[in-house]
Amino acid sequence: MSKLVYLVPLFPLIGFLINGLGRKGLSKSLSGMIGSAVVLASFVVSLLVFNETRATGFTPVTVNLFDFINTAGINIPFAFQVDQLSALFLLIITGVGFLIHVYSTSYMHDEEPPHYARYFAYLNLFVFSMLMLVLGANYLIMFIGWEGVGLCSYLLIGYWFKNTEYGNAARKAFVMNRIGDLGFLLGLFFILKQFGTLTYIDVFKQAGDLSSGDTVLVVITLLLFVGATGKSAQIPLYTWLPDAMAGPTPVSALIHAATMVTAGIYMIARSNILYTLAPVSQTVVAVIGLATAILAATIAIKQNDIKKVLAYSTVSQLGYMFVGLGVGAYTGAVFHVMTHAFFKALLFLGAGSVIHAMHHEQDIRKMGGLAKKLPVTHATFLIGCIAIAGIFPLSGFFSKDEILVHALEANTIYYIIGLLGALMTAFYMFRLYAMTFRGNFRGTHEQEHHLHESPWQMTMPLAVLAVLAAVAGFVGIPELFAPNAHALQHYLDPVFAASAARVEAAHEIKNEWVLLVVSQALILLAIIFAWTRFSKKPETSDATGFGKVLADKWYVDELYDSIITKPLNALGNILNRFVEKSGIDGLVNGVGKSVQWGGRQLRLLQSGQVGTYILWMVLGILVFFVITLFI
Repeated sequence: MSKLVYLVPLFPLIGFLINGLGRKGLSKSLSGMIGSAVVLASFVVSLLVFNETRATGFTPVTVNLFDFINTAGINIPFAFQVDQLSALFLLIITGVGFLIHVYSTSYMHDEEPPHYARYFAYLNLFVFSMLMLVLGANYLIMFIGWEGVGLCSYLLIGYWFKNTEYGNAARKAFVMNRIGDLGFLLGLFFILKQFGTLTYIDVFKQAGDLSSGDTVLVVITLLLFVGATGKSAQIPLYTWLPDAMAGPTPVSALIHAATMVTAGIYMIARSNILYTLAPVSQTVVAVIGLATAILAATIAIKQNDIKKVLAYSTVSQLGYMFVGLGVGAYTGAVFHVMTHAFFKALLFLGAGSVIHAMHHEQDIRKMGGLAKKLPVTHATFLIGCIAIAGIFPLSGFFSKDEILVHALEANTIYYIIGLLGALMTAFYMFRLYAMTFRGNFRGTHEQEHHLHESPWQMTMPLAVLAVLAAVAGFVGIPELFAPNAHALQHYLDPVFAASAARVEAAHEIKNEWVLLVVSQALILLAIIFAWTRFSKKPETSDATGFGKVLADKWYVDELYDSIITKPLNALGNILNRFVEKSGIDGLVNGVGKSVQWGGRQLRLLQSGQVGTYILWMVLGILVFFVITLFI
């Protein structure tokens, strides 16, 4: 089946072409059916591929489609690599992507047929690009998919392009990603210069012969990490992600759960041996991840837009994934990608259901008491909150605990900061839950009168994701509970085998049960406090004091605007005025004016008077005579 893996990205590409080219002639039901069916077809093929990779003794399969670049001794094929890591990501992308497509068929029902088809065309292209990213057998194919998801994010965030604010948000995401992508591209050039190829198997084999801490590897891995900071929203390139809430809510779920933001995690996990051999880069990854997790969590505490809270939550959880990568817990990071895809997609789609019921109101200060009116949305959203908070036995507990345990093995400070972030996660998620679903309704009478549960196209994906968010953690049962029960680790072992061989066995953590019980108790206390506090006394006014600093996101956007945007705009105005208009335009226009002036002067010679012509002829003869005799 792996030989037919090209069908996985091909189906969404076909859906994009049909919906994109035929958008003016397709009905909304047909557009939605085509958009969803092609992703479902990809999911079925992905299941077959995944089942094949589970076979004992499975070795990576490379499917060469054609030579992409073959010149000057450089051969880069257009090829796909099927192994355990790519197969797992195929399932996550197509599975969660299909549920989001189904949800969208109802959520976007108010759109006109051409725009409805355009929306599904963009979604299909997004899924196609992400599949290209994870299937590529070399860094160049990964980069094609990498740029593809960047383009699609621009199109989807700015889907309502007539709104200037949404267009600015789309442009911000595009520009900030280009900054990171430049680092990624430079990293590819260094890889090509050092190893003479971009194919994973060849690069990793040659890298394995280098010594740990090699300068070239440090440079390469740091440049690749710059790309990851842009795509996966880490400090300092994270501010585009909360603004991406300008897009439709299903787009937010797609970007923040299973696709674009996990691209950086996948890239580093795929390049694990390079990072294992570059301890300096691993430390940078872990520290940036921790800083991002804490910074985003503090901001989320005081946000009142339901989607903004979830957006900063995503940034924070991505920070945890980078901590896992930085401490060598590659399986743990991928595990958290998987569980996060389930519960974060669930939370975003649940938020969309709330917004749908509230007639596009997103301010949680104007909600409250929705549990009775939206029973399915409430129950599934609560499961998502418990999962992301890391409460046993839901999925978030297992994946987050694995990262924290490895963080403790690496550095006690990492663990303490990570646990603090987990407590803040529990607090702000249940603040969000309590202000939305508990207490009394605080919206308008008209909103309350029209409150109703969402249609089945929206609640069915919520139910499926709730089940996955609840049980997915059991594929990664830790050694503490049962030896050799971590099925995901055994499945991914071949991908990370080279890194495992280079790392010393981790020391055993004493009193791990005590740490686990204490952390669970602290998280439960944070949940109980947030639940009771914001159910009874929700925050209905603007924040003051230090709370205002958090509500205004530490003024990072304002800082960037002051030290980067405004100086660049001022420089642009200076260059436009003095270099462009006075210099370049002046030179170009001067040439034209000179020609016009010269023409006017020469025209004076054509007076029509024969005597004048004879005079000029005699003067010319005299000039030639003087030249001939004296020069």
